[in-house]
Amino acid sequence: MSEEFSNTAESANTVGLSFPPFHERASRMSGLELAKVALTNQVRDLIREAFVSTADQAKFAEATRKVEEALRLVFTPESDEVSPTQRQFLDRSPFMGAMNPLAPPVTVQIIDGEPRSVEARVTFTAPYEGPPGHVHGGLIAAVFDEILGFAQSLSGRPGMTGNLSINYRKPTPLNTELIFRGHMTSVEGRKIFTTGTLHAGDTLCCEATGIFVSMKADTMARLFRDRELSLLQKFTEQGEGQTPSS
Repeated sequence: MSEEFSNTAESANTVGLSFPPFHERASRMSGLELAKVALTNQVRDLIREAFVSTADQAKFAEATRKVEEALRLVFTPESDEVSPTQRQFLDRSPFMGAMNPLAPPVTVQIIDGEPRSVEARVTFTAPYEGPPGHVHGGLIAAVFDEILGFAQSLSGRPGMTGNLSINYRKPTPLNTELIFRGHMTSVEGRKIFTTGTLHAGDTLCCEATGIFVSMKADTMARLFRDRELSLLQKFTEQGEGQTPSS
């Protein structure tokens, strides 16, 4: 039995009931949020095609004009939503976010068992290339941080990354479905210990261990509050610096 998450509109409506707010998806998206997801999917495709397309210069110039027009349609100097709410936080993740065009297409499952574990599937394309034909190692480390962070949240007292160690065993191929697995191994005081693997088919590409330091609930609340105040100040300063258009 498992619970599944991915960066699509459908899966973004799924709730991870075991997670604290910063590892939850919104239970139901608004029309505006669904529109953002749809646009994000197109932007993600555009990023990929900008890398690999063999279209001629004229078509790239036309595409650039249309992107500029699209940007004018959605650009607002001040936002009604100063910062994401806690229920939206995972949907903005740089790795699993349905509303983040930089996030690769990731699907995540919580696997029941002892211990409960997390399994993530992803196919990295050209924008994520490091060594020729293979995934950049820094991205692999970042995804492990996300997946092991997901796993440690199952403790019910999640924390922030204290240490992350990656053992790169084989080059990790592009354009191939990859499977990340992670689970919690032990808890010692505030420290939560995790371990994970990355496979391409039957090939073990990487192993990882992570230590997370549990934090109080009010610490995360303070981080959200400070972020909102910082962005509010930024938008206020931008508004004061604007001059009326003629």
